Amino acid sequence: MAHDYPDLLADLNRDIAALRNALPRTMQAFSGLARSASEAGDLDPKLKELLAVGIAIAIRCDGCIGFHVKAAMGAGASRQEILETIGMAIYMGAGPSMLYGAEALRAADELALAAETA
Repeated sequence: MAHDYPDLLADLNRDIAALRNALPRTMQAFSGLARSASEAGDLDPKLKELLAVGIAIAIRCDGCIGFHVKAAMGAGASRQEILETIGMAIYMGAGPSMLYGAEALRAADELALAAETA
């Protein structure tokens, strides 16, 4: 469960690039779904990414936590907004969500530090 999130995302991006080469049509369809689901509508992109963070915690997906915490931060989510999202995930998912919520907070802190030093 413990990861260095900037490194994890770099590794996953490399692996996803390999998938894009091996399964171009499938990955294009997935990318289209991601773009469509994420675009602004009645819910703005920041809120959608915060929802994705909560879901990532609930389904215990480390890579999803990294990607969606980074995307939420990129859409303007504050550390406090991420914390409140973690709180809702803990409320809905109890103990396991608490542990993965701690992971999401660490991801936010590591990714913010990496962005500051880049």
